Amino acid sequence: MTENKNAAHPSVVVLGGGFAGIIAAKALDDIADVTLVDPSDTFLHNLASWRALVDPAWLDRIFFPYERLLSRGQFLRDRAVAADGHRVALASGLELTPDYLLLATGSSYPFPAKTDEPDAGRARDRFLRAHQDLRAAGDALVVGAGAAGLELAGEIKTHFPEKRVTVVDLGDDILPGPYSQELREELRRQLDKLGVELVLGSPLQQLPDTPAATAGPVRVVTESGEEITAGIWFRAFGVVPATGYLTGALAAARDEGGYLRVDDQLRVVGHDHVFALGDIADADRNMAAVARIQAELVAANLRAVITGAGATAGYQQLPPLVAIPLGPEGGAGQLPGTDGIAGPEVIADVKGRDMLVHAYDDLFNAG
Repeated sequence: MTENKNAAHPSVVVLGGGFAGIIAAKALDDIADVTLVDPSDTFLHNLASWRALVDPAWLDRIFFPYERLLSRGQFLRDRAVAADGHRVALASGLELTPDYLLLATGSSYPFPAKTDEPDAGRARDRFLRAHQDLRAAGDALVVGAGAAGLELAGEIKTHFPEKRVTVVDLGDDILPGPYSQELREELRRQLDKLGVELVLGSPLQQLPDTPAATAGPVRVVTESGEEITAGIWFRAFGVVPATGYLTGALAAARDEGGYLRVDDQLRVVGHDHVFALGDIADADRNMAAVARIQAELVAANLRAVITGAGATAGYQQLPPLVAIPLGPEGGAGQLPGTDGIAGPEVIADVKGRDMLVHAYDDLFNAG
C-alpha cells in the first residue's frame, strides 16, 4: 500500500520521534503534510530518566503521547524497515513517498537513559522495577564516567545518601570530550563531597554477569587488580546510531561508525530532499541540545523553500557546551555566554530542578 500525497501541500515524513523529530515535525505542521513515524506510543523525555529512576513521581512528567503533538499532521505508530531516499517501507506494509524525508531515528543507549520498550505502560513498569531494585541495593556501581554516568551517580547519591556509589572508567579522568579541565575538577570536587567514589585509569576485566539495572550480586575486577562489589550496576556508555534500516544509496552514505554524512544544511550527501539530524548525523556531538538546534535549522530551511520566503542557512558546530546536574541542586557545566564554568546554582536553574520538562509541556500542549 502506498500513501498518496496531498497536492496542496508538500509532504514531509519524519522518521523518529526523539528530540530532533518532534521539534521538526511541530515546526512544519502548518505548511506541510507532516507524517511522524515512531514505533513507540509516547515521547520519552529522557533527559529526566535518571531523575525518574530515583524518584518515580517523575514518571508522570516525562511521557508525552505523540497524538498530542501535531494539529494538522498525522502520527503513525510504526517502524521503518527500509528507506532508500525515495521510498520508506514500514513494518505494517505501508509505503511512503514523501517530497521531503527527515531522518531523526536517533540512537540506542543503555536503560535507564533510554528504553527500547515501545509501550509507555511497560516502560513505566520497567522504571518502577529498577527503582525498587535500586532502593533495595546497598551499593551501586556505574560503569562509565562521561556526562551520563556522572549525572546518574549524582542522582543516586543525592536521593540515597546512605548508599555507596562507585563510578569506574578506563580513562584517567572523568568527562571525556572538548571540555575544560576546570569543569572536570569542579565536578570531581562535588562528587567527592557527595561521597561518590571514582575508580579511574584501568579497564574492567569484564562486565558484570548480572543484567544492568537489575538487583543481583555484582563483582568486577579492574585490570590493575582492584575489586568492586555492589548490589546493582548501571551501564553508562555505548551510543549506537539507529541507521540499520537504511538501504541503497542512503546506506552507502553512512560512515564507518554508522553515522550519516551530511552537508552544511544537514542534507544527506547525494540527496537534496533527505535530511539527517540529531544523533544519526555526523555534523556534531550526540546531545539533545544539538538535536533541537539542528531540527530548528532544517525546519526553517524547509519553510523558506516551501514558502519561497527567506533564505536558507548552514549549520555550524556548537562550541563545547554541557550541563551536568548532580542532583536537583548540584552540578556544573559549560554554557554559551558564561565565562569559565557554570556552578551548581546556574545548573540547578537551567536544568537540575526542572530537567527541562516545561519545554515539552509546552510543545505537546500539556497542562
